[in-house]
Amino acid sequence: MSLSTLPLSYCTNVHPGQSIAEIDNGLDQYTVAVQKKLDRPLAAGLWLARPVTTELLQNERSLAEFTERLQQRKLTCYTLNAFPYGDFHSERVKENVYIPDWSKPERLEYTHDCARILSALMPEGTEGSISTVPLGFKEFTHPDDFFDRSVEQLIELARRLDSLYDETGKLIRLAIEPEPFCLLETTDEAIAFFERLWQQADGCGAGDVVRRTLGLCYDVCHQAVEFEDVGESIQRLNNAGVRINKVHITCAVELDNPAENEEGRRALAQYVEPRYLHQTMARRSDGRVLRYVDLSSELALEPDEEFLNADVWRIHFHVPVDAESLGPLGTTRAELREGLTAVAALQYAPHLEVETYTWQVLPGEQGSDLVDGLTRELVATHELLSQV
Repeated sequence: MSLSTLPLSYCTNVHPGQSIAEIDNGLDQYTVAVQKKLDRPLAAGLWLARPVTTELLQNERSLAEFTERLQQRKLTCYTLNAFPYGDFHSERVKENVYIPDWSKPERLEYTHDCARILSALMPEGTEGSISTVPLGFKEFTHPDDFFDRSVEQLIELARRLDSLYDETGKLIRLAIEPEPFCLLETTDEAIAFFERLWQQADGCGAGDVVRRTLGLCYDVCHQAVEFEDVGESIQRLNNAGVRINKVHITCAVELDNPAENEEGRRALAQYVEPRYLHQTMARRSDGRVLRYVDLSSELALEPDEEFLNADVWRIHFHVPVDAESLGPLGTTRAELREGLTAVAALQYAPHLEVETYTWQVLPGEQGSDLVDGLTRELVATHELLSQV
């Protein structure tokens, strides 16, 4: 019943990275500088896009030299973000971030390659984790056998992770990350899927390895946007036997009483941007939740009457975890505190990672100094962790 004692991680998907050279540049320009200002050990939660994994695995020397450079920077790495497969910093990412989905062989091979790389990067005596897409995007059309294909590929990955452990002694777990408007988005959907996965794995003799290696990445922002009780959600997952392998320490945007808060809606309109998807939900007084797949200026400034008169809106826009408010807008920092308290009560210690990837698209001057911003987030996160 304690939190992870590994160095706190922040996800490097906030940096561009389509080559080893770009990854190195981001580590030198930002990660090392943050560690120096933080004055305590820091883990790099590396995002390695598909072109980077291919480059690292082209020969043994590439990966060995990259591992050596990471060690020379005195950075540790025990977790990877393998959710974005392609260019996470292109002009328009939006729903493309879910491609390829878990029914496609490309997703399996990419994730396995990430595991091979992580086994070389992670320190001896630690376990590894890799976060990934929540199967696919609900707004896409999927074949009737989509879930069967996805389950088969996840079972195959579990077997490969088990073989990698036999070869290297490094235990690496997959962390499937529920997200609004995805095929896994709610706690109920996650539990139901894992029960289906376990049943199929038991039927082919892979039940033990699947339970050992496959679990969730719990992004607090995502479940807060769903208006789930975060503490209760984590407890329910634990009671159902679904292991949380990784926690994304994140906050969403919140707007209370939107009908009476025109200033807040005008401020929210400034968060409309073309790169990332910002799923938006509103909870009414009767408990119903209204849903829009993406934030728009029209939704913020001229919503329909039902949406306008909801009690509160929440938007999937990752904002700095040290922010209690953003001018007239609020954040879900209270839910983050609840989530960390619930995580601390588990009988095991999931990996902890700050994942505010939106610094470059924050309105105004909020993201102007990335090193200072990341440092403030990490300091604030250490303070939160010390209070639970």
